[in-house]
Amino acid sequence: MNIHEYQAKELLAKYGIGIPAGHAALTVEEAVAGAEKLPGPLYVVKAQIHAGGRGKGKFKELGADAKGGVRLAKSLDDVRKDAGEMLGNTLVTIQTGDAGKQVNRLYITDGVDIAAEYYLSMLVDRKTGRVAMIVSTEGGMDIEQVAHDTPERITTITIDPAQGFMPHHGRAVAFALKLTGDLNKQAAKLAQQLYTAFMDLDCAMLEINPLVETKDGKLLVLDTKMSFDSNALYRHPDVEALRDETEEDPMEVEASKYDLAYIKLDGDIGCMVNGAGLAMATMDIIKLNGMFPANFLDVGGGASKEKVTAAFKIILSDPAVKGILVNIFGGIMKCDIIAEGIVAAAKEVNLSVPLVVRLEGTNVQQGKDILANSGLPIVSADNLGDAAEKIVAQVKQAA
Repeated sequence: MNIHEYQAKELLAKYGIGIPAGHAALTVEEAVAGAEKLPGPLYVVKAQIHAGGRGKGKFKELGADAKGGVRLAKSLDDVRKDAGEMLGNTLVTIQTGDAGKQVNRLYITDGVDIAAEYYLSMLVDRKTGRVAMIVSTEGGMDIEQVAHDTPERITTITIDPAQGFMPHHGRAVAFALKLTGDLNKQAAKLAQQLYTAFMDLDCAMLEINPLVETKDGKLLVLDTKMSFDSNALYRHPDVEALRDETEEDPMEVEASKYDLAYIKLDGDIGCMVNGAGLAMATMDIIKLNGMFPANFLDVGGGASKEKVTAAFKIILSDPAVKGILVNIFGGIMKCDIIAEGIVAAAKEVNLSVPLVVRLEGTNVQQGKDILANSGLPIVSADNLGDAAEKIVAQVKQAA
């Protein structure tokens, strides 16, 4: 689960981490009122969307010459103007794709006199089974380019969660950032605070870009992104309450209500599979046969009829779907339960696209009988290769 910048900063502030003063806003009036509470005379107006690259982004409605989603405002009138241009318009960044994201929230912060910018992030390194703290002296909007062109400027420090954060980790962070004196001590302390927040909140990723050194010698978090392990949210109702469903794909939001692992893709063959590995293999074999999957959807090992029905409806709600491939290996999952869910959903939504089903495993014959006696134009397949060939042929024939 992702959250907005202002929400992430509020969480970090609880751990004593320095952030510039700021106020969230949903309207132009709230943006101006928030700026009035700040010292000024320089303000920063920041679009709040779940995507990076906002500063270099462009608004679809404002033309190529318009400023991006992070703007410096030198007066309250500038804040009003910038807020009016941002709210309700679509910001396109390198991470949103061409569709962009509509800006519904703003964050108005106090301006900062910046002496230097750094980069610091934390994530779970699955290869080592440790938390990786990644730091660089090259903070700012182009950290991806730094990683590509000059990877030697990026340092990775791994922390064993069984041991926890140790003083030498803090010293390593400060050394990598080439900080001395009091700034060295601040960096070591900040690294420990960030690690504590990361572990306490079950974060999947915490990125600060930039971490800035101010002209009066302070380290401040100027921008941050946080995401969380969705499987651990039951431990953090306060974090779960920060979820902004307007930033998520509606079909993915609906899938989450039924505990379905669903991700929308750009293809035209809808997939319903049980098991992540089998789902990946199914998507691969669709592509091998010349078409592309429209989604990743894992219904899990013990889905109910209702869950399968919901999954089927979600697939069919995607207008890009021209055909559906169901691939089920019934271990814990029973093939007759899958078949009943497929039939119920297909009848309810008036199935209008080709459907190929491959069943194997527990109660497979009962499942096949249910499909065969449903009165629906369902094509049965003997194996995965056969299923992929049939759904591609069916879609091409229907085109």
